[in-house]
Formats: sequence, structure tokens, C-alpha cells
Amino acid sequence: MPKKTSEKTGLYLYAIIDGSEKRNYGNIGIGESGVYSIARGKISAIVSHVPHEKIRPERRNLAAHQEIMKLLLNDTTPLPITFGVIAESPTALHKILSSNEEAFIRQLHRVAGKVEMGLRVTWDVPNIFEYFISTHRELRSARDRYFGTNREPTQEEKIELGRMFDRILSEDRELHTGHAEEILSGYCYEIKQNKYRDEREVMNLACLVGREAQGEFEEGIFRAAALFDNNFAFDYNGPWAPHNFVEMDLKF
Repeated sequence: MPKKTSEKTGLYLYAIIDGSEKRNYGNIGIGESGVYSIARGKISAIVSHVPHEKIRPERRNLAAHQEIMKLLLNDTTPLPITFGVIAESPTALHKILSSNEEAFIRQLHRVAGKVEMGLRVTWDVPNIFEYFISTHRELRSARDRYFGTNREPTQEEKIELGRMFDRILSEDRELHTGHAEEILSGYCYEIKQNKYRDEREVMNLACLVGREAQGEFEEGIFRAAALFDNNFAFDYNGPWAPHNFVEMDLKF
């Protein structure tokens, strides 16, 4: 039987999966709670018991949530639920499943047989601004004009140089991402661009790939990397549950 953390508990929702087969994964959930499935119709929720309170996004809780995703991914493609969703009771959970059933089935069909792979490309250079100075005449000329002849640039000139750098950075990102996506689109069902983590990041892509086509996707990565010189570093990872390709606005 699933392990309960207290007499009064809610049901923490990790994911939705296809099928109504009963599943029990043992005490591997948040707070070492028992993780199991609750079915409704053709779908099942993967849950565990937790106290009737908000679950804090602490490292151990986030890690437990992610480990459940990895485990589910071994034999199915789950719909990941945003961290922290708790149903107050089995009745409340069945209401969530009922209210969102059509959307869940639609999303499950969209990602069936697929996994998410990530690709992060960065400028692998000691100083990103100096790299752009050396590779863009327009920026170099402005730098020399504002900072040359031992003069002190005005605040407005500094701002203008910063704006020019940001614009050229954005243009280069768009150009490089377009080249990479042109290659990778032949290996992916969908590609999504995620937010940049810092100014060195050229692209941060999420790719929806066939579960059995991960080897081919890797070939695509190497084909795309061949378009770039040694000033760029490629880092790809996965497989993951399709977090970036699940578009759910849960109805409670």
C-alpha cells in the first residue's frame, strides 16, 4: 500500500499517462511517499500522498519530482504536471481528471512515442564583448570613435554602444539559430526556443524527437555543429519528459 505521510493528506500530482493499468512505484515520491496511479477512463494520474499544505520547491522535492519523470519515461511518455499541484482528496483529483480529460488525451496523442531533447549553444570565448568587437566592423568602429584618442566617452555614448552590442547580439543569435534549426528540423517533430540564460548563450532549444530516433537526432546535432567554428560550444542533453511541449491550463 502507498505510504502516507500523515493522517490528513492530499494527493500530489506528478504526471498524466495513457492507459488505466494500475501502477505502484514504491516509496520514491516527495517525502518518501508512495507513488501510484489513479485511473479515470483511458488515462491515469501519477500521485503520492502529501500533507495538506504547499510543497516548497526545495532541492530534494524538485529532485524527487524529476526522478518520477525519468522513471515514467522508461516505458511511456508522461504529461508532466507543474511542480506543486495538490488535489485535496480523491474526489478532487477525479474532478481534475474529468474536467481536463479531453485536453489530456489530446496532449498525450501529441507527444506519444516522443521525448524531449535539449540543445544549448554558447559562445566559447574569453570575453564576449571583445569577440564581437573583433568580428563586427560596425561595433569596432563605434568603440574606437567613442573610446579612442584617450577621450572619456559620454554617458549617452556608452549607452549607444551598449544598445549597438545588444542589437548585433540579437541579430547573430537569430542568424545562428536559423541555420541550426534548418538542419535539426529534419530530425524533430517540433522545435521550441527557450529564454537565454546569459549573454553568452547563442540558442537554447527544446526538440521533440521520436523515442526511437535519438541516434538520428544526434547525427543532426553533429551536422549542425559543422556549420560553426571553434568559438561555439554545443551541449545537448536528454531524453526528458516533454515539458516544453505540454500546453496545459488545468481546470479545477
